[in-house]
Amino acid sequence: MTADQLNHYKHKLDFEMDSWDVNEALGNGEPIMVVDGRSAEAYAQEHIPGAISLPHRNIDAESTASLDRSLTYVCYCDGIGCNASTKTALKLLMLGFEVRELIGGLDWWKRDGYPTEGS
Repeated sequence: MTADQLNHYKHKLDFEMDSWDVNEALGNGEPIMVVDGRSAEAYAQEHIPGAISLPHRNIDAESTASLDRSLTYVCYCDGIGCNASTKTALKLLMLGFEVRELIGGLDWWKRDGYPTEGS
């Protein structure tokens, strides 16, 4: 094991969560907010229960002014073929929010058997 490799894996866990991590954090009342970075239409069709819709294209100081800065924002999109979660996390981070990315997005959330809401 090299120091670089050790640092890589330690830091990776500082930036990402999987669906089990998010479900446990929500169930334990940890200070997180799940953020759907896809379009409002995609969110309306299906999303993680309790998630807020914050399309990455609309993120700026004004659209985030009412967000609680004491929370960690866990960003997601459709899945590994989508980068809206990364764009959402980057924009929120640049505005001073603490963020993480849900690896696998909505696809892996559902694959792991967790519920969704929507039309």
